[in-house]
Amino acid sequence: MTAPLDGIRVLDFSRVLSGPHCTRMLCDLGADVIKVEPPAGDITRFTSPRANSMATYYVQQNTGKRNISLDFKQPEAIEILMQLVDRCDIVVENFRAGVMDRQGLGYEAIHARNPRVIYASISGYGATGPWTQRRAYAPVVGAETGLMKSQGDARWQPGHQNDRHSHADVYTSLETASGILAALYQREQSGIGQWVDVSMAQTMLYVNEHFHDDVWDRETDPNWLRSFRPQDSPVVTLADGSTVVVSGHPAEQGTFQMYARAIERPEIEDDPRFATVGERLEHLDVLFELIREYAATVRDVEAFEEQFGRYQLAVGTLRAVTDIIQTDWAAERNVTVDVSDRADGTFTIPNAPWRFSAAPEVGVHGEPRYRGEDNRAVLSDVLGLSDERIDELAARGVISDRVPTPRSEQ
Repeated sequence: MTAPLDGIRVLDFSRVLSGPHCTRMLCDLGADVIKVEPPAGDITRFTSPRANSMATYYVQQNTGKRNISLDFKQPEAIEILMQLVDRCDIVVENFRAGVMDRQGLGYEAIHARNPRVIYASISGYGATGPWTQRRAYAPVVGAETGLMKSQGDARWQPGHQNDRHSHADVYTSLETASGILAALYQREQSGIGQWVDVSMAQTMLYVNEHFHDDVWDRETDPNWLRSFRPQDSPVVTLADGSTVVVSGHPAEQGTFQMYARAIERPEIEDDPRFATVGERLEHLDVLFELIREYAATVRDVEAFEEQFGRYQLAVGTLRAVTDIIQTDWAAERNVTVDVSDRADGTFTIPNAPWRFSAAPEVGVHGEPRYRGEDNRAVLSDVLGLSDERIDELAARGVISDRVPTPRSEQ
């Protein structure tokens, strides 16, 4: 059984997160991904933690990809890359608009060279419009598109701050991978590739489930919650000190009754303070206190989840990543995978989430590679260059690598 993208080759010019996570998905789905780095390398190679000159941030997004390194300032390097384009199905880049064009590697040049290529570009604000030259990383895009304000406004404490997670990067990588797969499918009918231009800012609006509510400017029915208000999900502490969250708004019609019975206070269904959605929202602090008081009497998470489950309320435990990966669920689902640290140990990274009934080998495979480590293998296997020719290119700095010296030679 082959992986879904077996036989597909990707030339990956991207760096940091939005592009590398997209191409990691393609790699985990079976594509042959060739990551291209300039001599300076992907900046995530220089992050911490690290071991054996290998940064774990880089490892998580790039394990399984082959790696080549070329000096884009040399015309011969661009020609080698174009020869690789001849043998690739997908090109992915995440530079600002115009950067790849100036290198001679923009969509028009590559489409002219190989019309079957799907060329995917990720940028902050897209390849068209007045903001094409603005620099954009996830915190900036989160601020521009309402995420930071929405999260700050939803907190009980005032103020705005950036989220620790790079939502704009990761969401955009997912949307880009979806666009690439759609373009691959269309190529099956047309025989021709195309340009997939994805904006991080537009992605953040596209994935914002509250966008419809933010732009609503008409009257609303006070007997209905606006856009579910998930920020109000109760977070409570149990008798043993465990913290849990309950999904479902306590003021919502129908859900309120579930809460009343789950906390063994059915009489509050007749309390005038909780007679309507509007009244319940006005007295939400009182309702929360009743839920907290009940939670404090429950011995542990298992008992709490069993009780609330009787009334169709979902419960989750507040955990650290290190907690959940130790559960039986994580073990059965192969949630993590250990990859080589390129010495005598391993790094633990998250595995791909898909399970295919006809492609059991889907997921993380291979090992992280040093910059330029696969120069010789790629140029000989894919382009058929001789060892002498590859040695010549290395001697003139067209290609280079940064591979640690083996310990036996140190």
